[in-house]
Amino acid sequence: MTTQRILDLDRDALSALRGRELTRAVAAAEGRTMVAEVFAERAALSPHPDGRGVHNAELVAAFGADIVILNLIERAWDGERLVMPGLGTFTSFTDLARLIGRPVGVNLEPGDVPEIRRATSEHARRLVDMGAALLCITANPGTGGTYDGMARVTEELRKGLGDDAALWSGKMHHAGCPERVTPARLTALVDAGADGVVAPLPGTLPGMTRELAATAVAAVQDAGAIVMGAIGTSQEGSHANVVPQLALNAKEAGFDAHHFGDSYLPGMCDPEVMYAYSVAIRGRRHTWNRMSFASGRSAHTEAAPGAGTW
Repeated sequence: MTTQRILDLDRDALSALRGRELTRAVAAAEGRTMVAEVFAERAALSPHPDGRGVHNAELVAAFGADIVILNLIERAWDGERLVMPGLGTFTSFTDLARLIGRPVGVNLEPGDVPEIRRATSEHARRLVDMGAALLCITANPGTGGTYDGMARVTEELRKGLGDDAALWSGKMHHAGCPERVTPARLTALVDAGADGVVAPLPGTLPGMTRELAATAVAAVQDAGAIVMGAIGTSQEGSHANVVPQLALNAKEAGFDAHHFGDSYLPGMCDPEVMYAYSVAIRGRRHTWNRMSFASGRSAHTEAAPGAGTW
């Protein structure tokens, strides 16, 4: 059976995508997948003190994100319920995914973090059972997360979750524990059970050159995983004219997915910067198509009587 490319899926198919099927759909899209990370509890455009408004997850979906990842999950999730300002309260990530029309993943960490954000088998199982599309094992600034720690918890989570779960592991920046990005450190994550590896995009972290990125990406892909290139050093709030250079360098290096961090507006990237990046890597046709499916209509919605078919 041929795997569908993630960029060809409508909002219904996207929201149902999870686990290894999600990873395969990203790989099939040949470097044209956009991922946006947002603070779980933020609605940056909410004008109301009671939280009504537009949640950050909705906003990045409207500007072309294929996948949304929730950061700082402990601020919105108590282990049973997920409280999203502007969207409501959810008892499953499946319902949230259907509402925004995107698969929803969650960041977990091995470092010095609040308990409910810690990458443990218990938390991972609960999140997957609630419908989380993927788990991203990574590290926020100042947490002391290390590659060795990520490899250790990735192995633990893979054993606990089995083969079908999507586990993407790696650093977006130094995370308060400076370590050089090397092919060996990244492929060790694949050996531990990651089906996706996270690495900084060239030009976003000192020493992360185009040559190093290309070598590292090839090593991870040869080991059997995809690679998500991350913008996690506040350049997600840079000028739009900076972004096409990052995007084309990432495409040249071979990254499968392109991640935008959450450091611009409170808890999200600059949507216009993400839009400019998307156009650079997949053109306006695919970008506008993805943006249009944020409206709530499925590609399979029955057309109105008399509507054209062109």
